[in-house]
Amino acid sequence: MSTKLAAVSFPRLGAHRELKNLVEGYWLGRVSKETLMTGSRQLRETQWSMQREAGIDYISSNDFSFYDHMLDMACLLNVIPSRYRFLAEDELECYFAMARGVQNRKGDVTALDMKKWFNTNYHYIVPEIESDLDLNLNGIKPFAEYREAQACGINTKPVIIGPYTFLKLSKHKSRLSLVRLLEHFIPVYQEIISRFAALGLPTLQIDEPAIVMAMNPGEQSAFYHTYKKLLAVRGDTQILLQTYFGDIRDIYAKVMSLDFDAVGLDLVEGGKNLELIESYGFPSDKQLFAGLVNGKNIWINNYARTMDKIKHLLKYVNSEQVVLNTSCSLLHVPYSAEYEVKLGAEYRPYLSFAREKLNELGDLKELLEDSDYPHNDRFIANQALVNKLSNHPAKHRPEVRARLKSLTGADYVRHPCYKERIEAQKKGLGLPKLPTTTIGSFPQTAEVRQLRQQFRKGLIDEDEYKRQIKEHIGQVILLQEDLGFDVLVHGEYERNDRVEYFGENLEGFIFTENGWVQSYGTRGVKPPIIFGDVKRSRSITVEWIAYAQSLTDRPVKGMLTGPITILHWSYPREDLDQS
Repeated sequence: MSTKLAAVSFPRLGAHRELKNLVEGYWLGRVSKETLMTGSRQLRETQWSMQREAGIDYISSNDFSFYDHMLDMACLLNVIPSRYRFLAEDELECYFAMARGVQNRKGDVTALDMKKWFNTNYHYIVPEIESDLDLNLNGIKPFAEYREAQACGINTKPVIIGPYTFLKLSKHKSRLSLVRLLEHFIPVYQEIISRFAALGLPTLQIDEPAIVMAMNPGEQSAFYHTYKKLLAVRGDTQILLQTYFGDIRDIYAKVMSLDFDAVGLDLVEGGKNLELIESYGFPSDKQLFAGLVNGKNIWINNYARTMDKIKHLLKYVNSEQVVLNTSCSLLHVPYSAEYEVKLGAEYRPYLSFAREKLNELGDLKELLEDSDYPHNDRFIANQALVNKLSNHPAKHRPEVRARLKSLTGADYVRHPCYKERIEAQKKGLGLPKLPTTTIGSFPQTAEVRQLRQQFRKGLIDEDEYKRQIKEHIGQVILLQEDLGFDVLVHGEYERNDRVEYFGENLEGFIFTENGWVQSYGTRGVKPPIIFGDVKRSRSITVEWIAYAQSLTDRPVKGMLTGPITILHWSYPREDLDQS
């Protein structure tokens, strides 16, 4: 039996952020609704075809979204707060109002809250569960996209957010507990599953990442009884319970006792999942979608380590049950390293973005089916790259390591003590009891963005760039003086993305050209990559703060991006975690 391949889901921004251009163009009235729909369909067809060409057997649909997958699920379930109901006649307008808010002749309403999606830098829209629930199947998106893929000759596994995760991550205005609310959601989820079954759907993926978090006995019981009822209506459709971002230690036994056809386990972040399989076994009547290719990092897979993990796994699970899978959605990595031309041969071969991770799944399949895989050309080439990366000269800075070794307890004690510092600051600054200031940054205007673009393209030199940046600083200093602020800021006009700016001024980082990852909605970020030992070889903020201070007799505060923030928003080095 041939090994099967799967990907939890795929990035939706597009290779060149096509989704951003389409949706923002629609908001500005430059793109018609018809063009928006046509363009988004082309994006979906492209990523389905790409996965098929890479040999992926279980290709996801309904992983596309105009803004956010949790918001999509809220709309499908009719979890639409009453304040947006005046927009109900136009589903798309209502959808974007929930995401962004709206202020026009029809009404004025703010957006729903936004939170981080588990331990990633993606942000989701937080659904609101009101007391007067009116749950029903309100839309056709997942069914339409499944049929759309069928028309392309591709039979997909649609992805939906499961009821437990949806409720766990929602804001509850209802007086009912999460356990009681689950009961109300069962009928509409049964309708979704039944409708897919009626379409002859082979496999439905239900994402329940929230069960990797701590679950009390009541939640465990509610999850079990909810799925007892949901699985009873699936007909001939196989149900894949997909988890990620950790292990399911609290509910492993209950999950395995349920009649799921397949369970997806993260074997990268959820290392204890393998221990659970060792201790309790894995049912012979289920498929294991083994999350072995890291969906959150950007480094090449070390085939030796992964094959060792697979060999260990196969001691407890029959090989015919195992589907090679990504550890989580590929939403959290850029589209393809193919477009990183400037990095060249020095760095690009070590990067693995979404498209490359599909190829890694194919390579692992080939190695798994090769009884002599250590002599396989793909394995040999991979190990040569891994070794080259490990010994890359740019990774190791002796002076940094020497300084680290020389640290003592005294280096962690600040002098003078707080009491002395605060008195000196009060005396030196002479501020009133409640001084006024701002948080730091002023808006990056279109003029500033154009200036930065001109500098990057070489249309102006560094001296001219700095001269114009200083003009903007001067304007913002005058503005704050006129407004009567006591402590001023310089506006941070010299910075693009604050993390990227600090990374650019530190040694040990590399930067992509097109490594865009969705942060929320249409907003993409290009996280810096920590490649080697980090070192500061020049001042980063002194020049700009000193210039701003020279323009005023009021104190100007400097703004730094802290190391924890830089680490959190950067990709860690391949041999280290973020600690």
